[in-house]
Amino acid sequence: MRQHLITVAGVEVDTRHHIGGARVASAETFTDVSPIDGGVLGEISRGTPAEAGAAVAAAKAAFPGWAATPRAERARLLRAIADGIDRRAEELAVVETADNGALLRSHRRGVMPRVAHNFRFFADRLLALDHEDFTTRGHTNHVTWDPAGPCVLITPWNAPLMLATWKVAPALAAGNTVVLKPAEWTPLTASLLADIAAEAGLPAGVLNVVQGYGSEVGDALTAHPDVRRISFTGSVPTARHIAASAAAHLTPLSLELGGKSPLLVFADADLDLAADLAVEQYDNAGQVCLAATRLLVEESVAEEFTRRFLARASRLRQGDPRDEATDIGPTIHPRQLERVDGFVRRALADGARALIGGHRCGDRYYAPTLLTDVRQDSEIVQEEVFGPVLTLQTFGDEDEAVRLANDTAYGLAATVATGDPDRAERVTARLVAGTVWVNCFFVRDLRAPFGGSRRSGIGREGGTWSFDFYCDLKNTVTAPREGQDHG
Repeated sequence: MRQHLITVAGVEVDTRHHIGGARVASAETFTDVSPIDGGVLGEISRGTPAEAGAAVAAAKAAFPGWAATPRAERARLLRAIADGIDRRAEELAVVETADNGALLRSHRRGVMPRVAHNFRFFADRLLALDHEDFTTRGHTNHVTWDPAGPCVLITPWNAPLMLATWKVAPALAAGNTVVLKPAEWTPLTASLLADIAAEAGLPAGVLNVVQGYGSEVGDALTAHPDVRRISFTGSVPTARHIAASAAAHLTPLSLELGGKSPLLVFADADLDLAADLAVEQYDNAGQVCLAATRLLVEESVAEEFTRRFLARASRLRQGDPRDEATDIGPTIHPRQLERVDGFVRRALADGARALIGGHRCGDRYYAPTLLTDVRQDSEIVQEEVFGPVLTLQTFGDEDEAVRLANDTAYGLAATVATGDPDRAERVTARLVAGTVWVNCFFVRDLRAPFGGSRRSGIGREGGTWSFDFYCDLKNTVTAPREGQDHG
């Protein structure tokens, strides 16, 4: 067994799959590399369709017992998982930083507490889940949320544990069993989550974790006839592939995809606040689907806004994410770095001008970049870069601002900076986006729906919307007892 354990930042991590309550190794492995320095973290079991099938079979076998488990007991176990996350928060933080390169201070202060909160929130929501009965000609209608069955959850590399638990917690709360497939570039904290869930007493087979490289495992999972729900966060091309795979069995999908979100800065905005919001878009080296990468600024204040933005951006510190003073860490992988650089090089060749950045910083980091003189129909404005690259455009009036904001194929989020509440209301009503922030950014309440429009996704999760997706809603209509008024 010891050969399957690796030590990452002083923490032991099992590199095998977790299937049916047991650790399962594959004949082959793939290499997990840290984005911080390119060092090898370990060799991870490389799943095949055989492991994928075994995981779904384990989830299917465990489903009847878990679905029949009373709500109070399900909620207790979710809270026990949250307690386990709290106890191991530091371990989770250091392993996540080593694996995906995001800031350690962010993992410690914000991410891991929120990871635990995801489980507690859905435990509470489960116990409060109810719908008022209503009558039709004296007949009583009673709505229930019935567990759907085994769920396949496929998560990305930019926020591995946070996004995994956004899916795992409501799926388990709903009474479903789960097969979690983490991204191949960031597999480690999913393995630790499986340990924590087992230690909390979650029955065997209720949460399974299968590691994979490439699409082999994902294809086997999403095409499996016994899977009842698929939730995916990632790229549009991969989502198209998953949707085609799921179509054979009409498996319901929740897809949270890319974004090309705008930040609209009006002349009546607090420009210091607006500049702070703009610089915040470099968070996680720009590897955030919600990031407002298109800065749209009213012409009359564009020069002053740019001055304030550049002053703030110039103070950002890029380097080792384990250093408390670092503001921007590395790009996740050399392949992603090459992709980001390719976008910028093509934009510069097309006439764009870099006000800051526009270049690599070694083989792991990309300089925070702001490009101006960009055309609305250009690739750099229309396509998601997923790196620390922003564009700056100006507008003359409200109508032009909204037109530019909506003029992409995406619709995940938008941010509006204005000092006029009436304008905020008018503009947000016209924006195509799943989430709009006004004079703030990245404030996420789990009671609210989350998802995107257009190419940014299908469906909504969060609050009751999560249960709507992860359950089969049933309406039971009961005739009045004899002697009752039929109305």
